[in-house]
Amino acid sequence: MTAMNANRLTRRLIAITLPLLLMPLLCGCRIKYTCNGAAIDYNIYKTIHVSQFPIRAALVYPPLQQTFENELLDYITRNTRLRTVETGGDLQLEGEITGYNLSPQAVTENAYASRTRLTISVRVKYIDNKQEGKDLDQTFSAYRDFDSSEMLTDVQDELCQQISKELVDLIFNATLGDW
Repeated sequence: MTAMNANRLTRRLIAITLPLLLMPLLCGCRIKYTCNGAAIDYNIYKTIHVSQFPIRAALVYPPLQQTFENELLDYITRNTRLRTVETGGDLQLEGEITGYNLSPQAVTENAYASRTRLTISVRVKYIDNKQEGKDLDQTFSAYRDFDSSEMLTDVQDELCQQISKELVDLIFNATLGDW
């Protein structure tokens, strides 16, 4: 047998045996991947209870509560397999809207604000009834700026919708997303 034939035979032998040797290792591995970022073990968690989020801010915009709650429930429904329940639940989300503030941002040369910032803050209590040490009590805030020449009443609904979406994303990532 020539050296060239021996090299070919060795390469073929490696090409055949290497995958066979690696197969048990690869079959023993399990990769968990989710597109939405949820890190929920559905063998443990089946239900979630989402309480109302009353407005406890000094400035009150009544539609905000419903806008925020709907966005939160819709997001959970779209991105998890958890079933929402009226009481109890393997997981619980409760809290309150603690801030609804307007503040001037950009001031013109004549001392008038050219931009105004609407900031909404939500305090969230996340309770894991299945595993200790995973509870969370945190305040989340998000904001949007708008031109001061616009009336708040004209842009308020759209701004609240945008801010609610951002808040829900932050809350989901900190709780159910386990980021």
